Amino acid sequence: MRVFVAGGTGVIGRRLVPQLVARGHQVTATTTSPAKLGILGQLGGEAVVMNGLDAESVREVVAAARPDAIVNQMTALSEAHAGKPNMRMFERFFAPTNRLRSEGVDNLLAAAESTGVFRVVAQSHGSFNGIRQGGWVKTEEDPLEVTEATKAITHLEDVVVKAGGAVLRYGSFYGPGANDDQVELVRKRMFPLVGDSTGYSSWVHVDDAASATVLAVEQDAKGVFNIVDDEPAPINEWLPYLARCAGAKPPRRVPAWLARLLTGEMVVGMMTEGRGFSNAKAKRELGWELRYPSWRQGFKEELR
Repeated sequence: MRVFVAGGTGVIGRRLVPQLVARGHQVTATTTSPAKLGILGQLGGEAVVMNGLDAESVREVVAAARPDAIVNQMTALSEAHAGKPNMRMFERFFAPTNRLRSEGVDNLLAAAESTGVFRVVAQSHGSFNGIRQGGWVKTEEDPLEVTEATKAITHLEDVVVKAGGAVLRYGSFYGPGANDDQVELVRKRMFPLVGDSTGYSSWVHVDDAASATVLAVEQDAKGVFNIVDDEPAPINEWLPYLARCAGAKPPRRVPAWLARLLTGEMVVGMMTEGRGFSNAKAKRELGWELRYPSWRQGFKEELR
């Protein structure tokens, strides 16, 4: 197929484009920066510049590519991480990405409709943001926790599913280029355990996330899928393990009341009440097989 990847130079895009090419697909991948066109070329795709927030730009680039399938991987997280994020200002930190998850996705779906493309796969997020009621592990049938910072995700999921596409709720990424900043904080003992840190998270290696995306494209998947590994786990379990794998001292402990003053309610809620996700549907319906079924194996291999 001819596959159009919006956001080809992000963490997932850089792993996804080569996998699509290796499976025999012709890939057109976008970047917002002319300086990154060479990266996409090296990955095996045709590289184009596109501004996802410019509806006309999106329409023209998609029409020229004549794709059979469109994959949305647009975020602004790499630019956001270039500064020093203030976790008390979470909404501001995610604002550019949230625009891409709302306006950008709307532009992409409009371009898809105008060019007759009905096979659409879009990136969403499912790590710790399951609704904070009931059990610690959520399926696709469970709603997400709704906050100001996550309204754009809800919008993205609604419009993509209504358009007959697939939404992939990726867990927290690790692997090449995915969580280097986080590991550095762990090594500096600047990523503490907050309170009892019983909140759950789900992880996925970037190569496993990319392979699930390839399957969703090829199978014309529809609906929502949790793309996470087999072992959702509480932070008080995976964070000390990550520290050991990174050769760091054990993480410090900070009481919840102090963390709330320093980082705000969202971080405290994530670390004490977060809900992880089950991957049973993706494994069953997509036939997805993980290279790293657990973060335990993946952390150890990536950081050795």
